[in-house]
Amino acid sequence: MTGPILVFGAEGQTGRELIALASRRKIAAVGLSRAETDITQAEIVRAAIERHRPGLVVNAAGYTAVDRAESEPEAAHAANAEGAANLAMACASASVPLVHISTDYVFDGEKTAAYVESDPIAPLCVYGRTKAEGEAAVREAQPHHVILRTSWVYGAYGQNFLRTILRLATERDELRIVADQFGCPTATADIAEAILALAPRLVADPSVAGTYHFAGSGETTWHGLATEIVARQRPFTGRNPHVVAIATADYPTPARRPANSVLDSSHFRAIFGYSAHPWQQRVAETVDLLLRTAAH
Repeated sequence: MTGPILVFGAEGQTGRELIALASRRKIAAVGLSRAETDITQAEIVRAAIERHRPGLVVNAAGYTAVDRAESEPEAAHAANAEGAANLAMACASASVPLVHISTDYVFDGEKTAAYVESDPIAPLCVYGRTKAEGEAAVREAQPHHVILRTSWVYGAYGQNFLRTILRLATERDELRIVADQFGCPTATADIAEAILALAPRLVADPSVAGTYHFAGSGETTWHGLATEIVARQRPFTGRNPHVVAIATADYPTPARRPANSVLDSSHFRAIFGYSAHPWQQRVAETVDLLLRTAAH
């Protein structure tokens, strides 16, 4: 790779993980926060790419507040659709390949088996719809891309389900968690590994471009994930709240979510040779990192 990896959205949970991993591997990477480079501003995006002359661009930016997007559709569209288009056009102009992170929420969850890349999309909510529009913009503007659809993302940085459950476990004796939505919890640590695994291949070989699913190994429900997080935090805190299974109907939210978010990641593994770790292992590692750090 002739230039650094340039990461937009570097203050988000995935962006921070990617920059940290690249630093540990001594791989040249530059992170840009939204404050530094707002992807909804096309001229600013172009100027950043001209200034840093990257070998690869990663779009880890976006509007991710799923429920709030229902009342802020313009903001979600600006970041997830227009921002993606700005990046893709700037990358095409500079002949730089693009990795764009997308989501399981482009699907409606009606399928009973795991989703593969060729399944038709049918988003249920504003967030999913704007992410689908972003995918389409990337495909149209910059063919030399990888769109990486992932799901149920958590990690040591930012706001996510794991960190929320850790906080609630210290505050409540009972947690009521949805048990009829299924997915593959995905650690930002694995997403970062996947991006570094695909980067040299994508740069060297445009024929690997396209859309790929990449998610944690194994599937569970939000209730199953919460139960695992609570079990992993117990040795550190002594807290043991009861995790109660409820139905989606018992916990109405502004945004509709797919009942099945399970993604089949075998195509990514076949092409790029990397598989995510079992989700239980990554949950244990993340809880250990957060609570051991907090104890010192």
